[in-house]
Amino acid sequence: MRAKTGAERYFDARRKDPDYRAAYDEARERVRRTDELVRSLDACREARGLTKAELARQAGLPPEAVRRLFTMRSPNPTAGTLVALAGALGLDVVAVPKERAPRTSTGARGVTKPKKRVAAR
Repeated sequence: MRAKTGAERYFDARRKDPDYRAAYDEARERVRRTDELVRSLDACREARGLTKAELARQAGLPPEAVRRLFTMRSPNPTAGTLVALAGALGLDVVAVPKERAPRTSTGARGVTKPKKRVAAR
C-alpha cells in the first residue's frame, strides 16, 4: 500500500470536522447527480443513433463542447446546455420533488438545526 500524500492526509483530517464533512458530502452528491444526468443524455443520444456532432448541431451548440461534455470525467454543464441537449433529444428537463427530511435552518457556524414547528391555533 502506498503512503498517503500530504493533500490526502490534509483532507482526511478536514473531513473529521462535521461542518466540513457535511459540505463535502453535499458537493459530492451534486457532482454525482450532474454526472448521472449527463450520462443519461449521452445514452439517449446513442440510442437514437446520433453522433456527438449531430446532436450538437441539432442543439445549436459547438460540437467540441458536446464532445468534451460527454467525455469528461466530472462535467459541470450549464442549465442552458442541458436544456438544449435534452430538447434536441426530444426530452424535457423537469424539477421533480423528492422526499426530504424535515426542513432545517442554518444556525451559528453553518451548523444545520431542525426548524421548530409552531402549532396552529
